[in-house]
Amino acid sequence: MLTHFLALFLVAVTGGGAHNFIINQPPPLIDSFHVGSPITSPHIRLRDGRHLAYREYGVPKEKAKYKIVVVHGFDSSKNETFPVSKDLVQELGICFVAFDRAGYGDSNPHPTRTVMSESMDIDELAYQLKLGPKFYLIGTSMGGYSAYSCLKYIPQRLSGVVLLVPAVNYWWPSLPADVSESAFKKLSIMNQQSFWVAHNLPFLFCGWMKQNFFKTSPANTGIGVPETTCKPDLEIINQNQSPVNGTDAVESKSTNDAVYESLCRDVMVVFSNWEFDPLQMENPFPNDEASASMVKCTR
Repeated sequence: MLTHFLALFLVAVTGGGAHNFIINQPPPLIDSFHVGSPITSPHIRLRDGRHLAYREYGVPKEKAKYKIVVVHGFDSSKNETFPVSKDLVQELGICFVAFDRAGYGDSNPHPTRTVMSESMDIDELAYQLKLGPKFYLIGTSMGGYSAYSCLKYIPQRLSGVVLLVPAVNYWWPSLPADVSESAFKKLSIMNQQSFWVAHNLPFLFCGWMKQNFFKTSPANTGIGVPETTCKPDLEIINQNQSPVNGTDAVESKSTNDAVYESLCRDVMVVFSNWEFDPLQMENPFPNDEASASMVKCTR
C-alpha cells in the first residue's frame, strides 16, 4: 500500500496541495429540484426534505398482483426499463416501480448517504406509494448494495428479493482474503487505485477523480467498466437501450446535479466500511415468509 500513499502524495503536491485536494469537493446539493432544467417526473418528499423521483410501468399498481421495486445500478436511472416481456407483465399482473437513487436523475442528493439510508429511502417510497405491507425488490449491479440494505434493515417489508450481479465490497470483513485479492487484481490498475482511495481515503476521492496526473477509474465519467462486465451482461445492456414510450430508455440525467453527487458518492458508499457484513447476516426470513435469490454472471 506504500505505492498508494506515494501516488497520493505526488498528486497532492502537483495538484496544489492536499488542502485544495479536499476543499475542491463541491458542496452537498439538497434542493436540486431548483437547479437546471424543470423537473417533470413524479416524486415524493421524504421525511428529511429530499425529493425522490420515481416511475411506474406495467400493470397499474391498484390492479397489480405483484408490486416490484427496481433499484438501478451505476450511472443509470429510473428510466432504464427492466427487460421483461410485456405479455408476461400483463399475464402475471406486475407493477414495476423504478426510482432515481439519491443523487441520480431527478432525485436530490443525500449528503450523509450510507448503505443503511438506501433501505430507508426505499421503505418510505413504498409506504408513500401505498404498495402494501410487503413488496418485491430487484437490485441490479451497484443497486445490489441497496438490496443488501433492505434485507438487513427492513426484511419485514419484503415478499422477495433478487440481486442481479450485485456489486461486491472487496473489504467485507468475512470475505476470504484470497478471494478478495484474486477478484481485486482482475480489475484494471486505475480501478484498483480508485477503489482503494474510495475505501481508505474517502475524503480525497473527489480530488483523486478530478486530477489528471494519474489515470483514474471510468467512474468519473460514467463510462462502464469493461473488465468487470461479461458478455451476457453486455448483451442485456445493449438490448435495454431500446426506446420506451417514444423516448430514450436511459436519459443522460444520471449526473444532472454533479458527477460527485451521483457517481463518486455511489462508489464511496459501496466501498465504505459497512454497518454490517453481508456474509455474516442472519437469515432475514427465518420462517420462510419470503425468499432471496442471487443471479451471477459467468464468463
